[in-house]
Amino acid sequence: MTDQAVDTSGPAEAAGTEEPAAVEPPRFFGRERELKELRADIERAGLDTMAGRKSGRARVLLIAGRPGSGRTALADELARRLLAAGDYPDGMIRVRLTEPGGGAVPTERAARELLRGLGVAGPPGADADELSEMVREALAVRRVLLLLDDAPDAEQVDPLLPDNPDCLVIATAQGPLTGIPGVRPCTLGGLDAGSAVELLAGAIGQVRITVDPLTAETLAEECGGQPAALVMVGGWLAARPTASVADVTKQLRELPDDTEQSAGARPLARAFRLVHDSLPPTAARILRLLSLAPAGLADAHTASALAGCSVSAARTTLDDFVRLGLLRSDGAEQPQYEVPGCLAELLRALLEDRDRPAEIQLAQARMLERTVRLLQSCRAVTEPEGSPSRRKLAGLPRSLRFPGPEAAAAWLRIRRPALVASARIAVEDGELDTLARRLVAALVRALAAHEGTEAAAPELYGLHGLVLAVAERRDLPRERAAALLNLADLDAGTGRTREALVRYRAALDAGRAAKDPYATGRAMESVGGAYAELGDFHRASDWYGRALAQRLTQGERADEARLYGRLGTVHTYAGRYGEALRNWRAAAAGYRRLGDLPAHARALSEVARVQEYAGRPQESLQTCREAVEWARQAKDLRLQAALELRLADTLDRLGDPAAAGLHRGAAERLLGEERAAYEIRSATTEN
Repeated sequence: MTDQAVDTSGPAEAAGTEEPAAVEPPRFFGRERELKELRADIERAGLDTMAGRKSGRARVLLIAGRPGSGRTALADELARRLLAAGDYPDGMIRVRLTEPGGGAVPTERAARELLRGLGVAGPPGADADELSEMVREALAVRRVLLLLDDAPDAEQVDPLLPDNPDCLVIATAQGPLTGIPGVRPCTLGGLDAGSAVELLAGAIGQVRITVDPLTAETLAEECGGQPAALVMVGGWLAARPTASVADVTKQLRELPDDTEQSAGARPLARAFRLVHDSLPPTAARILRLLSLAPAGLADAHTASALAGCSVSAARTTLDDFVRLGLLRSDGAEQPQYEVPGCLAELLRALLEDRDRPAEIQLAQARMLERTVRLLQSCRAVTEPEGSPSRRKLAGLPRSLRFPGPEAAAAWLRIRRPALVASARIAVEDGELDTLARRLVAALVRALAAHEGTEAAAPELYGLHGLVLAVAERRDLPRERAAALLNLADLDAGTGRTREALVRYRAALDAGRAAKDPYATGRAMESVGGAYAELGDFHRASDWYGRALAQRLTQGERADEARLYGRLGTVHTYAGRYGEALRNWRAAAAGYRRLGDLPAHARALSEVARVQEYAGRPQESLQTCREAVEWARQAKDLRLQAALELRLADTLDRLGDPAAAGLHRGAAERLLGEERAAYEIRSATTEN
């Protein structure tokens, strides 16, 4: 990067369509001795084996070192060599165990990341113990390499260890993981002088090293042999072809040390300060604001919103940061940039020191607002042409529009960790609750549109929990009721019926507090459904009756008919056939008034079923014939065939096998017609 100001003008690129810049991938230097030791340690006997019994768990290799020592790069290189040798045919899964802010990643979230990498869906709302057990079960039949990056302590690592000696775990940490047996830490210091100089030469070319090799070694010593510091200094020199190695060495020496930091951390801090202070003011501000990037992940839109510049200018600046060693890039078509963990704390401290709190909050608000608009665009692109959402989408700036649903889905998939982290951070901050609520709502809709509610359920569970947190903090009973209903539905869908019941009752209280008839009615009906699932049909009918009474006062006929049917079902299960018949007939009448012929036919078929249970086969036969006629008028071949089969079964019980055979034949013909119609429709669609 030169000393010119960042260009904030020029046309913005459409979301997800920017051409990737050519950023050279990082090369690995040195550490051959450590790599040999780690390879040997894989085969070496562990403590369990030495005690006379074979280990039942995966081997753990620990690479320990301070931030910036290259521990993650060494773990990556070891993993690359092991995978290239075919030692772990099921591949590698990486999970970071420390947040950019320094906090430990919850075990539940880390386990979900592992399950997602294994292609296993963790149930929504499952706790850490259940998810950890699922991880162990999934890894029991695989030969996988796990890379657990930046582990804060053994308690974070232990629940994720596979009970399979064919798997291998590579963990990186600042110190030992006391409590995990058989772990021999490979502790990293600085690079040897030769490797450090080679790393510098890779960035600035061999000529400047050859001119003054002794000064190059001195520079490596000033950087403490730390790869992160050497990469930044090399990037600084590469951006200044006329500067010599002696120039940068002198400038590094003149920078004051931060006495609050340990001696080992000072070389990295000095190298970072050298690069930051040499940036143009606009670029330096963008760099500091990247400490606000959720999960330490940014793209051009994130930087553009934080700095208030164009997307193309932000993209150019981010690529310059990569060349300076300040960021990492995944090199994808839609590039995502990562703030290295060793720089996150330095950036955050510098932001708090150089920028006013009001400016920081404004930048964060701009970033959240941009994210909301991108999510709205991401969902709208899935709507049909001419729909209100698509018309609204056409009015957005080109930089916020996606070329099509595929590009939007790809963006959502790549940015998903950052988007979820953004929602979580916004809610935890507490200062931007209105924006946080909009962000969560937009993310929920985008996930549902692209992945479907069922597939996105684990992520949606956490998002609804965030909505609930804001609603309780701001005393918003309507939002609280909606969040509780959504969470309870997901609980019920995964078999946690009692937990769902508690939330449905809480949603009912919140709906009443908000004087929201929809939430109140929905909660009462759901409470009834939960009691029915638990087999308490008396309470279920009571709550369905309360919900029905409310619907009757509001004249909601479709809901009335549905609730009559639910009452008929629970009365049938309870053996109260008289009540069941009365409610199913009311449901059938309601559907007939609504003109819903298929639903009317199905309700009549349930009347016939109850009549049969009640020991009135002749009445059941007559009602079933009536239902068949309504199904025929509705042109529902599948329903008509099912009713013909029920007629056949009833006639068999009445001792008329000949008539039963006729109805079974009619059912087979109807199913054949339906299959033929489906094949014709499929062929038409393909053509």
